[in-house]
Amino acid sequence: MPVQVVRLGTPRRKGEGIRIGTVRRPPRGVRKSDYAAQNWYDVWLPDVAPTPELMKQGQAVETEAQWAAFAKKYRRELAAPDKTRALQLLAAFSASSDFSIGCYCEDRNRCHIAVLSEVLAELGAVFRDGE
Repeated sequence: MPVQVVRLGTPRRKGEGIRIGTVRRPPRGVRKSDYAAQNWYDVWLPDVAPTPELMKQGQAVETEAQWAAFAKKYRRELAAPDKTRALQLLAAFSASSDFSIGCYCEDRNRCHIAVLSEVLAELGAVFRDGE
C-alpha cells in the first residue's frame, strides 16, 4: 500500500488512492467543489507545505547550493511538532492505505515534494517503486 508522488491536476493513475495536495495555495480559478473532479486533490494539507516565504526562495533556486539551503530550511520547518505529527500519521498510513501526495511542479526533483518524500521515507513511509 505505497505512497505515490503525483503532479496535481494530472490524470489519476491506477492504485493512486486518495490524492493529498501538499501545497500552500489551492489551484487558481477552480471551484472547491471541482478540486477532486478535476484531479487536483481530494484532501488539502497545506500544513506540510513550505511557508510562503520559503516557497518563494525555493522557486528562485538556480544552483545546488541554493537548493541545499532551501532543503535545509524546509526540513527545519517540517521538524515542528505539529508538522511531525502529520508526517508520522502519513508514514503510518502508507503501511495499510493507498494514497498519493502531490504539488503543481513539473520537475519534482527541484520541488518541495522531493524533500517531503525524503522526510516521509525517513519516518518509515513506503513508496511505490520509482517514486
